Amino acid sequence: PPPRGPGAMDLAYVCEWEKKPKSNHCPSIPLVCAWSCRNLIAFTTDLKNEEERDLTHMVHIIDTEHPWDVYSVNSGHAEVITCLEWDQSGSRLLSADADGHIKCWSMTDHLANSWENTVGSQVEGDPVVALSWLHNGVKLALHVEKSGASNFGEKFSRVKFSPSLTLFGGKPMEGWIAVTISGLVTVSLLKPNGQVLTSTESLCRLRCRVALADVAFTGGGNIVVATSDGSSTSPVQFYKVCVSVVNEKCKIDTEILPSLFMRCTTDPARKDKYPAITHLKFLARDMSEQVLLCASNQNSSIVECWSLRKEGLPVNNIFQQISPVVGDKQPMILKWRILSATNDLDRVSAVALPKLPISLTNTDLKVANDTKFFPGLGLALAFHDGSVHIVHRLSLQMMAVFYGSSQRPGDEQAIKRQRTAAPLVHFKAMQLSWTSLALAGIDSHGKLSMLRISPSMGHVLDMNMSLRHLLFLLEYCMVTGYDWWDILLHVQPNMVQNLVEKLHEEYMRQNAALQQVLSTRIVAMKASLCKLSSSTIARVCDYHAKLFLIAISCTLKSLLRPHFLNTPDKSPGDRLTEICSKITDIDIDKVMINLKTEEFVLEMTTLQSLQQLIQWVGDFVLYLLASLPNQGSPGRPGHSFLRDGASLGMFRELMVVIRIWGLLKPSCLPVYTATSDTQDSMSLLFRLLTKLWLCCREENHITEPDDTLIDECCLLPSQLLIPNIDWLPINDGIISKLQNKQLVRLQFGKAPGLVGHTVSSQFDAFVRAPGQPKIDHLRRLHLGAYPTEECKSCTRCGCVTMLKSPNKVTAVKQWEQRWIKNCLCGGLWRRMPLSYS
Repeated sequence: PPPRGPGAMDLAYVCEWEKKPKSNHCPSIPLVCAWSCRNLIAFTTDLKNEEERDLTHMVHIIDTEHPWDVYSVNSGHAEVITCLEWDQSGSRLLSADADGHIKCWSMTDHLANSWENTVGSQVEGDPVVALSWLHNGVKLALHVEKSGASNFGEKFSRVKFSPSLTLFGGKPMEGWIAVTISGLVTVSLLKPNGQVLTSTESLCRLRCRVALADVAFTGGGNIVVATSDGSSTSPVQFYKVCVSVVNEKCKIDTEILPSLFMRCTTDPARKDKYPAITHLKFLARDMSEQVLLCASNQNSSIVECWSLRKEGLPVNNIFQQISPVVGDKQPMILKWRILSATNDLDRVSAVALPKLPISLTNTDLKVANDTKFFPGLGLALAFHDGSVHIVHRLSLQMMAVFYGSSQRPGDEQAIKRQRTAAPLVHFKAMQLSWTSLALAGIDSHGKLSMLRISPSMGHVLDMNMSLRHLLFLLEYCMVTGYDWWDILLHVQPNMVQNLVEKLHEEYMRQNAALQQVLSTRIVAMKASLCKLSSSTIARVCDYHAKLFLIAISCTLKSLLRPHFLNTPDKSPGDRLTEICSKITDIDIDKVMINLKTEEFVLEMTTLQSLQQLIQWVGDFVLYLLASLPNQGSPGRPGHSFLRDGASLGMFRELMVVIRIWGLLKPSCLPVYTATSDTQDSMSLLFRLLTKLWLCCREENHITEPDDTLIDECCLLPSQLLIPNIDWLPINDGIISKLQNKQLVRLQFGKAPGLVGHTVSSQFDAFVRAPGQPKIDHLRRLHLGAYPTEECKSCTRCGCVTMLKSPNKVTAVKQWEQRWIKNCLCGGLWRRMPLSYS
């Protein structure tokens, strides 16, 4: 494709450090950064302290939705940090330094803004130049040509790939591999009991200096290491590394693979022009047969892409007569061949490679080009003049340009001035997000810039095609479980309705088992999309309430125990569902009679501890039924439940369970404020709920509720006090402020004011104002107006809950286990300051 104009890349936000007085602070020089599949970014800076004249090597971790809420930790590394690597789950981080120390960081209490170093390894005094987690054997391929296929398994197929090392039973073993400057390779294995097995070997018998290295994996479970001594006149060497465990010890075997010389050194025109190799990268961790090289001098660079091919070796005729076997079949050898090279470029300061595992077959590439779907096909190069180019990963042709703040194309004078002026600000480290729709760069002052990258690289597409691109990537995140924040950067308010509908259609085309696995993830995805448009904002509340309902329903049903242990048929929870859907009686006691009451017997303390959750179910049912008469306003939360047969069916089952439990322990029942003492509120609500459920229990023909039902619901406010529902607060994250494409400037450590945020103002009607009592959204406990307990909030939906559990009862522990690692919506938790009111 020809070079694109502006519009392919733009700045979404920048976040910088507070300017300190010169005396105690030098600019933090960034070194490396890494981006995890949970959309956490880790980067390093060096802080200089004037008094002690020493450097502190800091690691900073941010969540892209709250970049100002940075968690900075003194890494404890004595020397400069040279590598940062996230693991495949995106929740653990490795850091390595120029003293040979490697540390593994993980979250404290599953909080994204609290990290601790748990284990590590070291090669004393030997700087680490390359680092990687061992491969876990999971590899997908995205097939662009199949983007219209109905089945997710065809669009995103699993590639046969062996883990680097397996435990008994084929489970992948966790661990990491590193290469040091003196030519050693070190492997550390994490045993399930927390022990670390480390082993170190020389890469080859003749050890030589390794200035640059990279690690990749082969489908057969081997590891390939590429090394360079930094000079372009020396060969780039490749080694195969095999790791095994023998007698509880880690064993490493290495063998030499074919090497290569960069083409620019053999080209007479450029013979001595680029003396140094400055970047050496495999194109992906699981593509050991393609490598990217960059050679540079003081002012300019050249980039080459090579691939490893099997080639036949021509054999002399003499041998063919002696041995006919050789004549029939040429012997094959592996040989590096150059795929493409750039012209002379400005000096490259950083390289970012795509992480989207896009399939590179000819048909996939053709379809991608025809439909202008480019994520995963471009890699980013940052230059010393502050600009960034995105080039095609195979042809290295330019796909998009971003000009840094200091220059604009065509301004020759400015460029001449700059050559003499102070050095320009440029990215020293850069990473692409997991869908390639965003790029983070850290510049020479430690400032973080977040760039949007258009999926079509700036080509103007019709709305339908733009939606298809985003939908394809949303589905990919749904299947992999990755966070989809970077896709939301591209969603405009007028796309939301369409995307939600299409996502639902695609989901409904999957088989029942897969639907079950993805059932909560799709609800969370719809919620995050609906936040981005003022017309769908009320539905965000509904989707979060639905996640809560699904979780409560699973937890309460799992507490039921079969009376006889050897009952062969269904679990009590499944039987409850079956009986409730078969017996459509509107009288709660007639439904109850059909159940085996002994399955519902629980300890009194357990029932009492569930009262807050039971209360929520009771309140929500009452709120829904009372809002049925004015259902004409889709702008109110709860509206979508009135037509959702599945959710109403769940509420109906729970009402039956609660009714039975109420016979055992009346104090666990939901408390209603009724106008008459004799009224049986539960059976009244059950009767109305059943009538409403019957209207929409079959998705294909939903009928309108009849007038008598609506009249009865109109009477509810005069019979019962309608409760206030505590909806989730609208999130304080950055995403909704980025839609008008205006650059947002932020500062680390300082939350921005929510100025001019249109969407949230309409929403304030449903959310508690400051100074009003706060609530623990998951335990449904009131925390008071100024909470004294430490709380955590979800980085995606803003749901708040206490850090420490106030309960000891197992049933409640079981409920809390559902959201101890992640929120119900899948978001990570972050610790909140005590004064969050």
